[in-house]
Amino acid sequence: MSDLIGYEVHGRKAYLTLNRPDRLNAITAELARRLRELVEQANDDPEVRVIVVQGAGRAFSAGYDLKQYAEHGDLTQPPVWDPIQDYRHMKRNTDDFFTLWRSLKPTIAKVQGYAVAGGSDIALSCDLVVMADDARIGYMPARVWGCPTTAMWVYRLGAERAKRMLLTGDTIDGTTAAAWGLVLDAVPAAGLDDAVEALADRIAGVPINQLAMQKLMINQAYDNMGLSGTQILATLFDGITRHSPEGRWFQEFAAQHGFPAAVRWRDAGRPIPDGGGPIPTSAELNGE
Repeated sequence: MSDLIGYEVHGRKAYLTLNRPDRLNAITAELARRLRELVEQANDDPEVRVIVVQGAGRAFSAGYDLKQYAEHGDLTQPPVWDPIQDYRHMKRNTDDFFTLWRSLKPTIAKVQGYAVAGGSDIALSCDLVVMADDARIGYMPARVWGCPTTAMWVYRLGAERAKRMLLTGDTIDGTTAAAWGLVLDAVPAAGLDDAVEALADRIAGVPINQLAMQKLMINQAYDNMGLSGTQILATLFDGITRHSPEGRWFQEFAAQHGFPAAVRWRDAGRPIPDGGGPIPTSAELNGE
């Protein structure tokens, strides 16, 4: 478990590196638990002023590792669904991610490649996000089988652009994300490390007490706008999406044709039938 996320401290900065590059740093329950542990460790370290979260390899994170769950129904309960069982599981993951937001020390997400689906939840739980201009961010499961449990899209983008993203499941590149105000900045991929280091160094020169007070004050404004209540609703909805007729249709699709094929259907914008319906045939999958 300790190898799921690397941990290093240099120059008043703690670096948390998601370390499943062969799976594009896909999220498991164990990885979420380890993230919480390391955020707490950095907060307990008097030498640390700022926390940088990054991904090993080609991506920040491609989201939850759902292949097993979708193809074998591990996230879909029997016909009598227990919503609180589902809520407890997903709320724990949300709370693990949100230790980045609740951390008394500032957190920066450094995004290359992809921060999509659950990976976007982790990135948007950080105080500041810097992306490579060609990286992609989005929440594709908004089309079927998911709702972003951290609910940070609306708090960062406002209602209209949050709806633009979550009513389509589209992804946008870093340049667009920065122009829209979803993330702090987008820079050429070759300059991403230097840009994040410069920002982290600037923050690291501020006393811990000052950093904590400024962050608590700003976060309190979001709490006053109902952030916690919105997350409860989003987390409940996330479970419902997997047990709606359309959610069960998607899981059956993945069981018959494999999760990659189901995702290609979803992300291509092909119709997802209201109320479920017959699973596409192999000929339909190939456009025949």
